[in-house]
This record gives sequence, structure tokens and C-alpha cells, in this order.
Amino acid sequence: MAFDIGQVPRRTFLRGAAGVSAAAAAGLVLPGLANAAAAPRIYSCAEWGARPPADPLTTLDHPANRVLIHHIDCPNSTDYSLEHAFQVARDDQADHIDNNGWSDTGQHFTVSRGGYRLEGRHGSLDALRSGTKIVRAAHCPGQNDNAIGIENEGTYMQVAPPKAQFDSLVVFVAYVCRQYGIPVKEIKGHRDFYNTDCPGDKLYAMLPELQSRVAALLR
Repeated sequence: MAFDIGQVPRRTFLRGAAGVSAAAAAGLVLPGLANAAAAPRIYSCAEWGARPPADPLTTLDHPANRVLIHHIDCPNSTDYSLEHAFQVARDDQADHIDNNGWSDTGQHFTVSRGGYRLEGRHGSLDALRSGTKIVRAAHCPGQNDNAIGIENEGTYMQVAPPKAQFDSLVVFVAYVCRQYGIPVKEIKGHRDFYNTDCPGDKLYAMLPELQSRVAALLR
């Protein structure tokens, strides 16, 4: 699903021919748009085969003001395919609805270990595109009305995420921050607001790098 480039300020995310070529090969920018700011490819709920929400969802008429980084706390699969990413999204939604009793996937978005970005909770993609709305989520108590929750497939207590996943996360968070006007200092970890190990010691330790790389893309 391509985004309307007119929704994004005319600025380049990735600088230099080598960086652009690598990003294009990884699906981090849209083909043919290497010289203009482009929204990253995000697979919608319809594309990965989401179930309908179990209950009506609420879209709030205000922008997000924070990004919260999570890990799913699931096995660190070596299957980096798109098909696997879709299955992760389906499994996560089923767990959240059937086992947690939630209305839908708890987080707004998910990044697979292969670097694929997927919509989580229904309506999150349209709200992100608008830059003015957020879907009430279920990823962190006290933060569900204001923070964009991004789950990362895997468990990152003892190992760092794969490069493809982290690079994809950087580009995605930069887009989220640009859309909503979120300052990079508001890129936080789940544990900053809740008593949890999430997003894992290794990924949490990488948040300063995430902030600095996002800041570089937003210049």
C-alpha cells in the first residue's frame, strides 16, 4: 500500500546514493522515490489477514506525543520472510484477543525480524497518515491514548535485534515522529512507564542510538 507523498514534507530520509540503494533493496523506501521523502512500506491489517476487532475501537481526535518501543517476547525466528511476518501478526492478534481479552492487537504497529512493518490495531495506519489522530490501544497502561506502541518481533534481553529489523525500526520511527511532530526525546521504552523487562535489556540499551539516528533522518 503506497502512501500519498504529499502528506510528507519534502525532505530526504536517507542521504547518499549508497544508503538509498541499500534502503530501496530492503524495502525501506518506495521504488522510484529515492530522491524525495517517502513514507515507508507498512502492511495493513487487510494485507496480513487480520480478524475483525472483537469490540468497537476508539479513534481519538488528537495526535500522538510519544513512541513506545516494545518486544513481543517471542522466539527469535530465523525466518525473515514476509509470510512469516504476516503469521506473527496473526498470532499476536489471536493471543491478544483470545487470551488477553482485548478488542484487537494491543500495539499500533509491529516490526518483524526481517524488517517488515505491519499495522497492528485496526485504524492505526489511517490515523498515522492523518498525523492528527491516534487509535486508543492496549500496549501500556497510562499510555494508550497518547503513545504509538511499536512491537518488535523477538526477545531482546540477551541479544540485539537483527540489523534489518533495527534499520527498519529507525526509518519507521522517523516517519511516525515526522507525521505527529514528536520530539526524539519522546522515543521511549515500555519499561519507562510500566514495571516490565520490555523491550529487553539489549534493545532498551539501543534506544539512544535509535533517537540519534531518527534525529539525523529528520534534519
